[in-house]
Amino acid sequence: MTIPLEGRRVEVEKVTLARRSLVTIDDLSTGEMEAVFSLADGMSAELARQIPIESGRGKIMASLFFEPSTRTRLSFEAAMHRLGGGVISAVDVGATSLAKGESLADMARIVGSYADIAVIRHPWEGAAKVIADYAGIPVINAGDGGHQHPTQTLLDLYTIRKERGTIKGLKIALWGDLKYGRTIHSLIFALAKFGADILFCPSPGLELPEHIIQKLITEYGGEVVKPGASNGKSKERLFPLDAVYTTPTSPHQLAMMPDVSLEVELKTGVDALYVTRTQKERFATDEGDELKQKYPVVDKKLLKGKEFRRTLVMHPLPRVDELAYDLDTDPRSQYFKQAAYGVPVRMALLALLLGARESPVSGEEQIVPAVDFPIYHGKPGLRCPNSKCVSVQKTEIKYIEPEFKIVNRQPLTLRCIYCEHGFEPEYIASSEWHEGRSASKKYHSARSHWAQKIKTENLLVFTSAREAESHGFKPSHYTGGAAEK
Repeated sequence: MTIPLEGRRVEVEKVTLARRSLVTIDDLSTGEMEAVFSLADGMSAELARQIPIESGRGKIMASLFFEPSTRTRLSFEAAMHRLGGGVISAVDVGATSLAKGESLADMARIVGSYADIAVIRHPWEGAAKVIADYAGIPVINAGDGGHQHPTQTLLDLYTIRKERGTIKGLKIALWGDLKYGRTIHSLIFALAKFGADILFCPSPGLELPEHIIQKLITEYGGEVVKPGASNGKSKERLFPLDAVYTTPTSPHQLAMMPDVSLEVELKTGVDALYVTRTQKERFATDEGDELKQKYPVVDKKLLKGKEFRRTLVMHPLPRVDELAYDLDTDPRSQYFKQAAYGVPVRMALLALLLGARESPVSGEEQIVPAVDFPIYHGKPGLRCPNSKCVSVQKTEIKYIEPEFKIVNRQPLTLRCIYCEHGFEPEYIASSEWHEGRSASKKYHSARSHWAQKIKTENLLVFTSAREAESHGFKPSHYTGGAAEK
């Protein structure tokens, strides 16, 4: 039973996630995440008392890790064993039929016939969605390229909640590689759901992608503000700061006086500093030399200010050079505790998805209004421009039908349903041109008023003028071409 309460909901029944998959953090509401945390607390207590946990007895988990992993893979496998279940694994693409050209869909169907639940890590963005679409069993995304890593986010939130008692209203600073860090991308949306304010502190050249900022604004409300310059001079800050996300409930208006407001905000203290390494394995081939400029190492010297007195220092690990070893014994450091929480949190998630446990939730659930975007089905041949997206890979393109959410009409902006990469196409046309006459078969700029006028079911999107003309369309005066007659 769910009781309305001033626009919020209070959960009074147990939550079940049976037969569900976790592909992105959007697949769970805050109430469902709280259910995972509540059950994780119980699992931790049972483990501490060495009480046998039989929630996974007779069940098999497929552990599919096609990228390097230590913590995520081992904690998932340990979690399943501690639940009393079994594990089958594949950890090298070269040792599977994928190396022979097998599609992910075919592999998913086979795995689904061998196991009761699957955990997948893959370098292609959106790969976890494909596995979930075809496996016929619950699937958990353990990281798909630079897209998302939702279970890391669950244990990150669990750590904050254990140490601070809440997430709502906290100021969380995200530091390092915000461009390719999949843990960052999942965490941002979850923090917004829970009502936290987010400080973006990227390494130079590794700023948060624009399509993630746009999703944050359009689907979670609030505002993203970039600090400006005062009197032509950049204001000195407590540490490098690129932008701030404030929740819709924040009492201040940063947009009015961003520099002054930000200084006031920071001086009240940062609740957690989430540090990430540079994701060099995801760099474009020509990108490495440009990103050699190093960010200051996070160490005790950096964190000596009073604004960091109670700051939790977090890191998804592994670390390289961005986090000093002198913080390991600092009571503010949480990263090893964070990693240890991976076992009970993943035990709880596995038990819930297998339908072996239910979990009560107390307190209010944060309600983020669902945005029902219309879907564009990729005709006549539009593909995602992200070269790392699963939908454009040679072995997958033969069966994956591209689909995009139309997240904006002015300018026209599409978002791939697999990798969530957003982009603005160049040209558009209508499949129902005036009276079907060839003289009226025109294409237009995607920034023209036609982007709002053409119905979704009639919309045709082209990435170039040449592509539009290859389908028999001629340029209208809305493309800079000849005027319409």
